[in-house]
Amino acid sequence: MNLFVPGRICLFGEHSDWAGGYRRVNPVIERGYTLICGTEQGIYATAEPHPNALVLTATTPQGETTGPVEIPMEPQALLSEARRGGFWSYLAGVAYQVQTHYHVGGLVLHNYRTDLPIKKGLSSSAAICVLAARAFNCLYDLKLSVRGEMELAYQGEVTTPSRCGRMDQGCAFGSRPVLMTFDGDLLHTREVVAGGDFHLVVADLQGQKDTIKILADLNACYPCAETDLARGVQELLGPLNRHTVHEAIRALEAGDAEGLGALMREAQAFFDRYAAPACPEELSAPVLHRALDYGPLQRHVWGGKGVGSQGDGSAQFMARSPEDQQAAIEILQRDLGMPCLALTLRADAARQRRPAPPRPAAVTIRSAAAAQAGKRRLRKAVLPAAGLGTRLFPATKTVKKEFFPVVDQDGLAKPVVLLIVEEALAAGIDEVIVIVQEQDREMFEAFFHRQGGAWENGRLSPALRSYARHIVEMGSHVSFATQREQAGFGHAVYCARETVGDEPFLLMLGDHVYRANGSRSCTRQMLDAYHEQGRSVLGLRPVPEAEVVHYGVALGQWLEGQHLLRVEGLAEKPAVGEARTHLRVPGLPEGIYLAFFGQYALDPEVFAYLEEEITAGNPPPGAEFQLTPALDRLRQERGMVGLVVDGQCYDVGLPQAYLHTLRSFGKSSDEA
Repeated sequence: MNLFVPGRICLFGEHSDWAGGYRRVNPVIERGYTLICGTEQGIYATAEPHPNALVLTATTPQGETTGPVEIPMEPQALLSEARRGGFWSYLAGVAYQVQTHYHVGGLVLHNYRTDLPIKKGLSSSAAICVLAARAFNCLYDLKLSVRGEMELAYQGEVTTPSRCGRMDQGCAFGSRPVLMTFDGDLLHTREVVAGGDFHLVVADLQGQKDTIKILADLNACYPCAETDLARGVQELLGPLNRHTVHEAIRALEAGDAEGLGALMREAQAFFDRYAAPACPEELSAPVLHRALDYGPLQRHVWGGKGVGSQGDGSAQFMARSPEDQQAAIEILQRDLGMPCLALTLRADAARQRRPAPPRPAAVTIRSAAAAQAGKRRLRKAVLPAAGLGTRLFPATKTVKKEFFPVVDQDGLAKPVVLLIVEEALAAGIDEVIVIVQEQDREMFEAFFHRQGGAWENGRLSPALRSYARHIVEMGSHVSFATQREQAGFGHAVYCARETVGDEPFLLMLGDHVYRANGSRSCTRQMLDAYHEQGRSVLGLRPVPEAEVVHYGVALGQWLEGQHLLRVEGLAEKPAVGEARTHLRVPGLPEGIYLAFFGQYALDPEVFAYLEEEITAGNPPPGAEFQLTPALDRLRQERGMVGLVVDGQCYDVGLPQAYLHTLRSFGKSSDEA
C-alpha cells in the first residue's frame, strides 16, 4: 500500500486548539477556532502487514536508508520506544494506541521520501502519526473515519515527549482548507471553499525555537486568568482569535487576498502584544520580524505572520499575484537565506491527484461555482456492490456481477467495478466507497489493493504489467463499507453514512457502466452540475413509456432548454397509466419520459432521511428500503435539479442487457 500524508499550515488560530480544550474545566473560556490548510509537501511511505512487529525504515533526503528498526507489537516495548523520542517514537506511539484498542498485527513501513520541512511549524510529526494511523486503519480495516484517524494519531503523538495540540493532526484532512472548532473535548470541522486564487509563500526562517517552552509558558495562563498577563493571553486566543478567524473565512470565500493579508498583519500584531510577554525568550522572534518587516518584500505581499507555535520557525506571506509570489521567494532566499515553498489556493481547478514524486509545491482547491453556491466540493463516490445478482444466476454463483468483464474502447476486458471506479477518479473524485457483503470484502480488496502474483508479473506484456500497477494505484482511492443484511438499495446507500460523513457524495450504480457522447464524461457532467447548482442533482435520460415500469421517473419544469430540470416529483417504477397521467414533462415527445440515469449527486442530508425510515422499522419484514422516498424528501426540503446526461448508461444486471452492453460499450459513439 502506498500512502501520502501532507503537512499542514495554520493560516489563522495558532494555540487555540489546546486553549479551547480548557473549556472542559472552565466554560467561560472562548471556543478555539483554527483555519488550516494542507501542503503539497509531506510524508511518503509504503506499508504492509507484519504478523507481530513494527518494522520501520526510512530514506533520508541524502538518499541513505536508516533502519530497519524492529519493535515487537507488545505494549511495553512500543511504549518504551514512544517515550524515547525521535522519529521512530511517533510511529511507535500510534502503534501503542492501536495495539491497546484493537486486535491487530504489526506493520512493515518504509518512509521512502519526505519533502516536508521538519520542525518548522508544518506538523511534520503529526503527518508521521497520521501516516501510521492510516496504515493500520486501511490494512486492518479498523473502519475509522478521517476524524477517527486524526484522533488515533493525536493519542499516539501525546504518548511521545511531543506536546502537540489537536490542530496538528488536521493534516489528516488533506489539502483542502478546514475550519476546526475546539470546545472542550469536542471537535467540529467544516470545509471552507476558496472564492478566488490565493498565492502564499511559506518561508523557513532558519532559526531556532523551543516549542515545549512556548507551550508551557502559554499554558500557565490557563484555565483561570489571575494576572493581567494571563487575561491578555486568554483574550488573544479567545475573542480576538474568534474575530480574526471568521473574518479570514469571509475573505477566503470572497476571494479577497488583500483582506486576508491585512488580517495576517493584524493577527501578528495581536500575538506580539498579548502572547510575546508570556514567553519573551522565544516569542520576541527577531528572525521572524526581520522577515516580516523586510523592506524589499513589502511591495510584493499584502501581509504576513508567523506559523505554528510562532517563534523563529516559519513565516507565511500573502503575495499580491503569481509574479509577486515568485519575486517574494527570490528575495527571501537571496537576501535572507530563507528556503521557501509556494502554496497556491485555487478556486477554479480540481485538486490535482498526487502523482509519484517529484511534484510542484502547490495546493489547488475547487471550485468558484461551489463557493458561489455555498457548497463544499463533491469529492466522494458511493458504489453499492452488495447485491446477490439473482437475475444473472447461475453465473453469479461463482462470480460477482460487479466483476463481469466488459471490453472497453482500449480493447481491455475490464470488470464492471473497475470501469466505474476509473470513470469516477478520472472525473475528479478523490475516494470511491464500495458497499460490499462481508464475505465478499476480501475479494474486492484483493483486486484493488494487492499487486498480482508471479503469473501476472511473469506472463503479462510490459503494457499490461504497467496497467496492473495502475489498478493498485487507483486502489489507494478505493475504500469499503459493509452491508450486513440484504435490506434494499436505500439500506445499502445508508451503510456508507459513516465513511462519507457530513459531505455531499456521488452515488453510482454497481451494475451500470457509462459512456459519454462527447469528451466530457457522464460523471464529470454530474459533478459540474452539482458545483454549479449548489444542490442535489439527479441524472436523467429519456426513455419510451414501455420502459418506465423498470425505472425511477422524474417530473418537473425545464430550467435550461431540455438539459436542466427543476425536479417537482419522483416515482419508483410507475405503471404506464400513472406515467401518462402524472409524469409528463412539457416539451418532450409523446410517450417519452425522464428516467433515472444511474448517477446521483446528493447532499448528505439524505442519510438522515434514510435513517428515519430504517429506525422506524419500515418496511415490513421481507420488504426492502428503497432510495426514492428519501430522494423525494430531499427534493422537497432542500431542492433538486435533474440533469439530462449527454451519454449512455449500460446495464449489466440483466442477461439481455448485459449482452447488449458487450456488443455496444466498447464502440465509439459513431459506431454504436
